[in-house]
Amino acid sequence: MAEFDTLRSGIGARTADIDAGLRAHMNKVYGTMSVGMLITFAAAWAVAGLAVTADPSAAVAQLSADKFLTSFGYAIYGSPLKWVIMFAPLLFVFGFSAAINRMSAAAAQLVFYVFAGVMGLSISSIFLVFTGESIVQVFLITAIAFAGLSLYGYTTKRDLGPIGTFLIMGLIGLIVASIVNIFIASSAMSFAISVIGVLIFAGLTAYDTQNIKNTYLAHAHHGDSEWLGKSAIMGALSLYLNFINMFMMLLQLFGNRE
Repeated sequence: MAEFDTLRSGIGARTADIDAGLRAHMNKVYGTMSVGMLITFAAAWAVAGLAVTADPSAAVAQLSADKFLTSFGYAIYGSPLKWVIMFAPLLFVFGFSAAINRMSAAAAQLVFYVFAGVMGLSISSIFLVFTGESIVQVFLITAIAFAGLSLYGYTTKRDLGPIGTFLIMGLIGLIVASIVNIFIASSAMSFAISVIGVLIFAGLTAYDTQNIKNTYLAHAHHGDSEWLGKSAIMGALSLYLNFINMFMMLLQLFGNRE
């Protein structure tokens, strides 16, 4: 009986350690993601500020009655460089995912923050196209929806794996459709992409959260802190991309344009 009590006590202590480790792991995921979001929107706001001027004498092109593009703004929004800026985040994600196993956890975190800055440059035009009030409103809506979806993914007992596979296939189709629509510029297709995109990234938020949790639980007993650190960075990247894309899709649907 004493041996059984000792064994049960050991199992309980081990479970408590895993639970505490999981909480710390998820805190790192959300913390890293939050810092990345802050970098992205700070970079987007700063770049947009440098791209626009109210002084016609310093302008290269006119946006509206009282807004003009600076030479810097024209370079990133009006020259062929815009294509590099547009596709840079996508190429960055593929390169980062392929190279992370060769990085340390600290290096991976630094690269993630650099990527967040590149993403800020890529989406900075939202401050030229949409009103500041609508950007804030849509951001808050996205944050509330994201929190609810992520909480569901963390707490649900349902296996979201089959749904996740379907959503990833849908995401590939969405990327292809988005690239095609850059060239055909169909407003109807743009609307459909935004609606479907919101649904896909909403589902991926719940799926990725569950996957991050399950990945930690499957590897926690290995005690490899370096691997777990990089796993947290990749988890933060997944949730970050879901948030950003859901925000951009909702902004296309509900944002008030300048």
